[in-house]
Amino acid sequence: MNQDSSEKFPRTMIGNVSVSRMIIGTNQFLGFSHTSAARDKHLRDVMSPSRIADIIEVFLNEGIDTIMGLLQMPLVQQGIKEAQERTGRKCIVISTPTINVGDDAEAMAATEKIFDLEAALGATVVMPHQMSTDALVDIRLRKIKNMDKYCLMIRDRGMLPGLSTHMPETIAYADATGLDVETYIAIYNAAGFLMHLEADWVHRIIWSAKHPVITIKPMAAGRLLPLVGLGFCWATIRDIDMVTVGTSTPDEAREVIDISRSILERTATRVELQKTRSKQTVTSPP
Repeated sequence: MNQDSSEKFPRTMIGNVSVSRMIIGTNQFLGFSHTSAARDKHLRDVMSPSRIADIIEVFLNEGIDTIMGLLQMPLVQQGIKEAQERTGRKCIVISTPTINVGDDAEAMAATEKIFDLEAALGATVVMPHQMSTDALVDIRLRKIKNMDKYCLMIRDRGMLPGLSTHMPETIAYADATGLDVETYIAIYNAAGFLMHLEADWVHRIIWSAKHPVITIKPMAAGRLLPLVGLGFCWATIRDIDMVTVGTSTPDEAREVIDISRSILERTATRVELQKTRSKQTVTSPP
């Protein structure tokens, strides 16, 4: 893609910050495959700051400048830094730290230190990770315990608060209680992989949400073809919502970008198809 086309990738707003509607996922950078321990080990073995920078560079050159994940991991920090230096473009970082969810003063102080570090590392949006957020969801009372305090801590440090969750009802509870957040994370894919409710219910919750929603796992961690997974997500979310895509090579990054552009622009994809002997029946004779 040329510079002109890179400016066209759709954007949306989280609070007062413009972000790309495609978000660079980091699970594969860190060896979280949702496939097997062997696949996780392979990813950890091959990933390096330089390889991560190779992947991020592809996204940055296409106008996709928003990245989400564990900002505090040095591997991710170094990869982002190298990609920024190569391209002269800055990443907008959405960080998902694990926080101490205890009620006592010591736990709150520990969480404040985590947010201090997030601010020092340059996070723009901070969304306590699902393992922290969902532990605080009280289904009986339909509220998220102490999250208002955490949101205030994040605001006080000049960052935007959001909610990372695997429970779509968390979004409904946040909206109903007027929680001071700017965005949400929701698992959303055509396979229903890791989804707490059926896709049609999650679809309704996304469309009813008061703030933009960041969808994750669009290809169900490799269980769906990119065209199928991305086609479903881009076609069924709002123009203000986002899709997070994890890749493990620069070529994979190019593929998901090209497929996404073709879906959004309703044009034919230019991605090279897989070639196997069985495909010879639909291709030109050798």
